[in-house]
Amino acid sequence: MAGHSKWANIKHKKAAQDSKRGKVFSRLSKKISSAARRGGGDEDTNHELRLWVQKAKAANMPNDNIERAILKATGQLEGVTYTDFTYEGYGPGGVAFMLEGSTDNKNRTVANIRHFFSKMGGNLGENGCVAWMFHDTGVITLEQDQVENTDSLMEVALENGAEDFEVEDGVITITSGPEEFMPLRDALNAAGYTEFISDEITKVAETDLSPDLATARSNMKLIDLLEEDDDVENVYHNLELSDEVAEALGAES
Repeated sequence: MAGHSKWANIKHKKAAQDSKRGKVFSRLSKKISSAARRGGGDEDTNHELRLWVQKAKAANMPNDNIERAILKATGQLEGVTYTDFTYEGYGPGGVAFMLEGSTDNKNRTVANIRHFFSKMGGNLGENGCVAWMFHDTGVITLEQDQVENTDSLMEVALENGAEDFEVEDGVITITSGPEEFMPLRDALNAAGYTEFISDEITKVAETDLSPDLATARSNMKLIDLLEEDDDVENVYHNLELSDEVAEALGAES
């Protein structure tokens, strides 16, 4: 599957930046809203929502914040009407971006997003310009040195819906279809694998771009700007960092 090293090194690069409590709550709130928007506000029937609510509670996110995120997504916040959106565009160097979210003021949101792209040397595109590059995928990553027996882990994964299993640069990446993701995750938990670097349903690009340091740096700044916008819930892209570029960016953070 394309994007394994991209997933690992970009996640690691952003880990320190995302560790602040407020930013953690903001990201979790967006993920809860996104899951509820797609599958409804019932945790019993919406497995993705259940996953993110579990993560929010584990991070000690207040229950009021969780409920508000769900109500926002399902249109139950009194006096406020939210509209879902999907925007697509290109970052510096032609990196593909796909954004999802909800807003109570679409004019404000599109103006902000267009400004972010323009500021960093990219451009907002027409609907459909990059969507064909991405497909929904369940992704679970683990630190290899935290796993006693990689073969045993692979066996559990493949017997419970995993489509692919790879080890690269000390990171184990397990992928599945979106429907198989929660049963696979539950099976891994039951087998004793509970410490994940990441575990979520995301959109993965078929092909990735690995630009030079300056271009990668600009794209990473664009990702930060987009993720900090209150209306944007998910930022997908096909940026992949080479080992050299990832190391250089890591030294700068």
